[in-house]
Amino acid sequence: MADILVYSDLLTNAKELAYAGKGFAAALGMGISAAALGPNADADAAELGAYGADRVFVGKDPALEGLQTDVVAEALAQIAKEAGAEYVIIGSTRRGKELAGRLAQKLGAAAVTDAGSVVVEGSDLVASHFSYGGATVAKEKVNTPIKVFAVMPKTFEVGDVVAGAGTVVTPSLSLTPSAVKLVETKPKEGAAVNLDAADRLVCIGRGLAKKEDLPMVESLCAALGAEMGCTKSLCDWEWLSENRLVGLSGTKAKPTLYLSCGISGQVQHTVGIGTSKIIVAINKDDKAPIFAFADYGLVGDIYAVVPALTEALKKK
Repeated sequence: MADILVYSDLLTNAKELAYAGKGFAAALGMGISAAALGPNADADAAELGAYGADRVFVGKDPALEGLQTDVVAEALAQIAKEAGAEYVIIGSTRRGKELAGRLAQKLGAAAVTDAGSVVVEGSDLVASHFSYGGATVAKEKVNTPIKVFAVMPKTFEVGDVVAGAGTVVTPSLSLTPSAVKLVETKPKEGAAVNLDAADRLVCIGRGLAKKEDLPMVESLCAALGAEMGCTKSLCDWEWLSENRLVGLSGTKAKPTLYLSCGISGQVQHTVGIGTSKIIVAINKDDKAPIFAFADYGLVGDIYAVVPALTEALKKK
């Protein structure tokens, strides 16, 4: 029986893929397997089994230390063949974006990257992703014997999980340590942030006149209990670090509440927030494209609206 194999270097994403993969496998009459690699593989295997994987391939080869992408690609290629995988679905994380191409080459497979949806159509999985700079959505079915999909985090909803344990398989991996040598690690500039997990998100754009005004937005975030994100311009100007970038070249966020401040609403940003449950926009231009996406819109200068909103929230 053919199999669906899922993997991500982020456990939360891997569990999401295992849960969704279980549904795909049931619809297609396939099995569902997951790969857990590296020093934490044993602990990860139990989680992946609980989220739907029938089998979990556990790889702890010393060459997997650090999860270098070239070694992970080789490990997954070997596991995919042992599992009889027809589909390999990986998380389109920072490492996953590179991994998809490497893995597809090793498997002689076609790949769809940065997929924003995967659905069952007949006897196939069909993936959709943004194309032409986010201006349109391309829908693709892969015809190679093995298919590789790299899916954006938080694409699938995870429902109730029935605790279970997948069968643990220890594959006989033949791996060569990466030719890339880690020389030094440094803390990333800027505060640690995980926009993928944010329940409330405030994003700031070019409506902010200068970097020194960022505390105004930070105060709003504190009052709202929200993370702060931004458009690409603020990263290019080095006002905020790239881990706060939301959009086509950054994070695809899915908060319960998204609030944009001084963002025009170009497609390169809105592709990253389109699945938010509630979208609120503040912009002084009543014709700004962002209002077409918003559930609620407020036409006004952020320098007047944001402090007033912050004070109102503090009183609550």
